Amino acid sequence: MKLMFPENIRVVALLIAITVVFSVSGVVAQSKKQAAKKPAATKKQAVAAKDAKKDKRNKRETAADKRNNKKKEDAKAKTASKTEKKKNSAETKRAEAERRRKEAERRAAALAEQRRREQARREAIARQQAFIRGLRTETVDNIAKDRTDGEDLSVRNVALNALGDQAGSVVVMEAQTGKVLTVVNQEWAVRRTIRPCSTIKLVTAAAGLNEGVIDKQTGAVKNVSTRRMLDDALAFSDNPYFQRVGSNLGNSKLVEYGRKYGLGEPTGINLENESPGRLPVNNSNARIYSHGDDTEVSTIQLAVMASAMTNGGHRVLPRIPRTTEQNERFPTLYKANVELPQQNVRRVIPGMMGAAEYGTARRGMDQTLGVAGKTGSCIDKGTWVGLFTSVAPIEQPKYAVAVILRGPKQRGRYAAAVASKIYSALAPKIVRTDRNLAQTEFNIQPRNTVPTTVATADEDEDEADDAANAGETTGASQPGNVIVIPSAPRAVEEKKLVQKTGSSKPNFPPVVITYSKDGKTSTITSQPDNKKRERVVKP
Repeated sequence: MKLMFPENIRVVALLIAITVVFSVSGVVAQSKKQAAKKPAATKKQAVAAKDAKKDKRNKRETAADKRNNKKKEDAKAKTASKTEKKKNSAETKRAEAERRRKEAERRAAALAEQRRREQARREAIARQQAFIRGLRTETVDNIAKDRTDGEDLSVRNVALNALGDQAGSVVVMEAQTGKVLTVVNQEWAVRRTIRPCSTIKLVTAAAGLNEGVIDKQTGAVKNVSTRRMLDDALAFSDNPYFQRVGSNLGNSKLVEYGRKYGLGEPTGINLENESPGRLPVNNSNARIYSHGDDTEVSTIQLAVMASAMTNGGHRVLPRIPRTTEQNERFPTLYKANVELPQQNVRRVIPGMMGAAEYGTARRGMDQTLGVAGKTGSCIDKGTWVGLFTSVAPIEQPKYAVAVILRGPKQRGRYAAAVASKIYSALAPKIVRTDRNLAQTEFNIQPRNTVPTTVATADEDEDEADDAANAGETTGASQPGNVIVIPSAPRAVEEKKLVQKTGSSKPNFPPVVITYSKDGKTSTITSQPDNKKRERVVKP
């Protein structure tokens, strides 16, 4: 050691150590003094600092609590959202399931309703077919029971062939004598009655003419504006025209003139249990004048009525000759005469001719035979009824043919078609004497030179009315030959009694009757005999 550290070095090191110890001791003592000398303010600062630290800690803890709370709230919200989503999803699924269930129920209900309607339709068709079969079967059974002794069997066969398989009845009678040639389906033709439909318009017209409601020359309803005159009103079966006539006549006049023409009482035919029919006593509904409401007639009554209107006002007593002597020398008997001026009785003839020539009965009608008649179409006793009453030839009627058909599709034009077949078969026995009766006797005015309207008549106007009332659509048939005639000026119309029906717009030229001083019908004509009606055929 002595060799390593010399004496002087050891002394120096000892001095340095002592110096350092004293220096350190002084610094410590000085620090203690300085610490003892700190003022009270420093303590407050320390307390404040401590508080600040505490506040910071509290803030950190508060912030941490907020964060924790936010996290908890977020977690709750997330949980709630998930729960809500699950709930919404469940509700959506339930709603969708309910929607599908309701849709399935709706489809099932619609299918059930469709099946119900189809079944109802099939049942309705079956009932209709059964009803039609029932009508036809009843017709066949009735015809088999007809008493035919004394009838003209050749005419009966013609009528049977014309009727075919349709349900109905037919009467063929000599219009001048009342000799009944055949009655097909005597049960319906004599013992049963039905609504006359538009054939009642013949009675309304006759009453209107005789009571001065209808102007005999022009055919206009006095003091009333109508779209047609009498001739076209009959030809096209114009309901408003006859309702206006009837409203001016009154119920009692219609009943009175109905009885004059043999309605409402038996005709006297020599067949048992004849029905008297019915007239609309105390009924003031306008339809009694146009549709025959509250009125019932038989087929034989229609034949007698048509003959009385065209044979000079003689209401014949219809009879079937039962013996050979009666057949060969048939006595003409009149049950009554229509006590009216001849010009009034026969004034309906041009309109009846118009029905067969260009109106509701024109289809298939042989225009060379001089047929004059009136159709009717309406609903009665649960089905459609088609009627036609007529005579031919109109100059001096030989035959009166009346037809009544029943069935869902029957109309007056089909009844007229049956009569047309009968007239065609009887054509060799029909002799025309004056083919210009309407021009000579009734002095029809010549038409204008420039035609502006085409006359088409596909159905009775009461047919359209009854179809609407019955909720049934009536299909119009294809028109045949039509006549070009001018339109007539129309005055300001009054309030209509009924809504306009039908689609026909033409107006037949007015009929003018002239009479000599002794009351006889003049034969002077203002139209050349060779001037024929212009005709056009629709393509």
